[in-house]
Amino acid sequence: MSTIAELNPQPLWKHFAKLCEIPRPSKHEDKVVAYILDFANARGLDAKLDQIGNIIIKKPATPGMEDRKTLAMQSHVDMVPQKNADTDHDFLTDSIKPYIDGEWVTAEGTTLGADNGIGVAAILALLESTDIPHPPLEALLTIDEEAGMTGAKNLQPGHFEAELLLNLDTEDEGELYVGCAGGVDVNVALPYTAEPVPADHKAFKLSVRGLRGGHSGLDIDKGRGNANKIANRIVDAAQTELDALRIATLDGGSLRNAIPRESFTVITVPAGNAARLMEIALQQIAIIKAELDNEAKLDVALDECEAPESVMDSASQRKLILALRACPNGVERMSTALDGIADTSNNLARVVTETEDGTSRVRIQCLVRSLSDSARDQHGLNVAAAFELAGADASLDNAYPGWTPNMQSPLLALMKDVYKEMEGTDPEVKVIHAGLECGLLAKPYPHWDMVSFGPTIRRAHSPEERVHIESVGNFWDYFLKVVEAIPER
Repeated sequence: MSTIAELNPQPLWKHFAKLCEIPRPSKHEDKVVAYILDFANARGLDAKLDQIGNIIIKKPATPGMEDRKTLAMQSHVDMVPQKNADTDHDFLTDSIKPYIDGEWVTAEGTTLGADNGIGVAAILALLESTDIPHPPLEALLTIDEEAGMTGAKNLQPGHFEAELLLNLDTEDEGELYVGCAGGVDVNVALPYTAEPVPADHKAFKLSVRGLRGGHSGLDIDKGRGNANKIANRIVDAAQTELDALRIATLDGGSLRNAIPRESFTVITVPAGNAARLMEIALQQIAIIKAELDNEAKLDVALDECEAPESVMDSASQRKLILALRACPNGVERMSTALDGIADTSNNLARVVTETEDGTSRVRIQCLVRSLSDSARDQHGLNVAAAFELAGADASLDNAYPGWTPNMQSPLLALMKDVYKEMEGTDPEVKVIHAGLECGLLAKPYPHWDMVSFGPTIRRAHSPEERVHIESVGNFWDYFLKVVEAIPER
């Protein structure tokens, strides 16, 4: 940990190292919120929580900068809790273990939390500074961005005086973001009847592991495998020939905004069909691996296991398999206005069986994203329809808007000029197929002129998440130059 804290720029990295020590998965931010409030109070800063639990901190201008426009800075304090199946880690109690891997910082078997810990660390470093010139500052550190954008959704007007806002939550150095996709969750519950395991059946566990996964917005157009789709395809192929096959349990994916990397399915077949089941599975695995040539670490195994308590009734099982096949997954369409940007997509994120109060059901969660709010809702209904036809209850929940680009933004013009002066080239101005909080922040603060930027982060929302060390230094230098260039009122 001390090695990470000593990287340059040290003011930023020491705060990121501290954030790694503090458990902060989405919806469990109490420890990091308490730490940041203590940090602000110890330095005499004006700090408070709003009614939903967002942190608001204000700092006066340094001498000579009092007549500049007030600048708001925003990041989210929560992180995506993803780990490899063989990693022993409790995100509610354990620290992240970052380490240097060549030019990158990554973590041992878990997400790193550079998304959005680097942004938070940059804000804390600037608030703590005594020798960096800056205008009046207002910091907004939101909660629960990754699991529902609860903090941004519930932000109220009246807390801020700023007209300009820097969102520090994108993941490519040298790129300025001025728009983003909105999203909506599709939540599905498919009831089934739990039946006794047939007496002559053997049980097998189908394990899909090793997929690259990634961010369900940033990486959805990269053709990566979806563990839920792969597992369902193998089970469907096996049941087509072995109609006595029964599903006992499903557990695939983990978070709505992460492309599923792993899936585990327990199935049973008559003992006499065990050898043929293995043959079918091996055939399908070979075909799938050939198709997914970008998934070199894909590992699919079928192993005999203990008999389950029950299996799914055959009618519900068939409906489930067909619905999972029919469910759209990946990019629905690319943008016609923005080259290389996904317009609308869906992530078949989570599939799990559960029994509660005597009722057995399959829970399915998807996250639909779109640059258009109307297309977002229509594709959400398309996804829901695949499951409603199978007799499931499906609902669209937690919708949030996109962020409409303003190419005439004065803040954008300033930031382009600063970048050109520093680097000698123009930055790329982009729209992102992911959810940034800017679209939600514009509702209570419609006058805010906003731009988002950040260092280079790869594989966010997966245990392979990493941040490029040199880009963090470049991001910090650029951040400070922009802060210093904020114009007069």
